This record gives sequence, C-alpha cells and structure tokens, in this order.
Amino acid sequence: MEVEGRVAVVTGAASGMGRAMADTFAAAGMKVVLADIEEAPLNDAAAEVRATDAEAIAVRTDVSQLAQIEALAEAAVEEFGAVHVLCNNAGVGIPGPVGDMSLEDWRWTLDINLWGPIYGCHVFLPIIEATGEGHINSTASVAGLYGGASLGAYNVSKHGVVALMATLERDLRLRNSPVHASVLCPGPINTNIVYSQRNRDPEDAAHHVRTDQGDKFWDMLKGYLAEGMDPADVGPMVLDAVRTNRFWVLTHPEMGKIARYQADAMLDDGHLTR
Repeated sequence: MEVEGRVAVVTGAASGMGRAMADTFAAAGMKVVLADIEEAPLNDAAAEVRATDAEAIAVRTDVSQLAQIEALAEAAVEEFGAVHVLCNNAGVGIPGPVGDMSLEDWRWTLDINLWGPIYGCHVFLPIIEATGEGHINSTASVAGLYGGASLGAYNVSKHGVVALMATLERDLRLRNSPVHASVLCPGPINTNIVYSQRNRDPEDAAHHVRTDQGDKFWDMLKGYLAEGMDPADVGPMVLDAVRTNRFWVLTHPEMGKIARYQADAMLDDGHLTR
C-alpha cells in the first residue's frame, strides 16, 4: 500500500505507541488524526506533529463510547475527506486475579480494550473500504497469546482483540476486500499503561480490588516495562505492516513462541505451559 498523502487515524495517540505511530505516519507523508482521552497531552502531541510540516488534527475521544468513535470518524472525513488507515491503539491495564476482580474492573477494561476496537472496526471499515484501499490495525499484546496470572480482565480483552482482528482479516479476504487487517502484539514497551487509572472516573476506580498477588505483580511489571523497548521503535513496525499487508506484528518475536508451547502442551498432555 502506498501511504504518502493517505489519512491515518490513531487512538491513544497522546503518548506511548500511539504517539509513535502518529509520528511515523506523519514522517511517511501521511495526514494524521490523533485521538486520545487526555486532552492537554493530545493537543500538545498534535501541535508537535504539525511542527514537522505534517497535516494533523486532534480529536478528544473516549473509545469506550460509540458516539465518540462516530464523532472521530466524522471529524476525520470532514478535515481530510477520507480515512485509509485506522489504528485502534488506546488501551488500559490493571492487575487482578480472576477470582478477585470487581465487575467494575472487568467492565472498564473490556469497554476500552475490546469494545474500543470493536467500535472502531464497525464505524471505520465502511469508510475505509469506500476509498478502495486501506488497513485496520488493533493493539493487542503478548497477553493476547498467553493467559498469564494476575491480569484477568486485561488478558481476556487482549485475547478478544486477537480474535477480532484474525476474524476480520479472514472475512476481508473471503470477499476480496481492498482493506487488510493486522494485530500488534507488543511485549515489554516503556509506556504509561501501568498508570492507566489516571484516566478513570474516581467513583468507578473506587471499586478496584487490590490484592497482595496483584500488587506484587504490578510492582514487578512497572520495573519490567521501564526497561522495555522504546515506543518509538514500534511505529515503523506498524507502518511496515500497513505497507506489506502483514497480519502479525510482534515487537518481541521470541515471546510469540509461547503460543507454540501452549499448542504443544494442549496436544501432548492437556496441561497449561508455565
């Protein structure tokens, strides 16, 4: 796919991997619509992208709300006339074993991580197909390939994103669509996801159930991610998937082997791999 002059919409674009995607797309000559729930950082990010002589706008968006995704699409088309690429990147994470998570924690995580991409695909696919070419990428995680402990809602949401995008790509190929789909499964990336609750409604956040297991895991994860890959390195990986129609985007391919280990264990003795 030729990307110069095309229009890309990126959610979660104020920081981290979303910001890296916006920067990478802009550097490749694309027009960029940056969306995020944090308005001040979002406006700063869009201004910095425009400072590179790229065309970019900011649209504050809560991806858990269908009406706001629809408004994002309308703003993109009104400003640039079309959308060719969508990156459903906005996401959150909180710790918790399955048996201890509150229903509010489940709803908050799934509304953003899974319903956000569902809404994005639902709203943007017909807009992108109308252009005669395009690509939809959604951010999952290696947690979408492996159900590790202490991340109940997050794991479920990311497995759902992998299934959503795999099904979408197969559906698109069956009808010879000009649009392709891909899924980004990052390993450890130095982003702000461990501070996700900064954007959560305080009354809803009050229902978060803390456990010793979850707290210990979260403390470990904070240090692990702080030493992780620079988000700036992820943007080019997604751009390459858009250009080449590659489905799987693994930032740490060696971690993708856990899917193979699970399949082997399933066929050999029926136990989960550790």
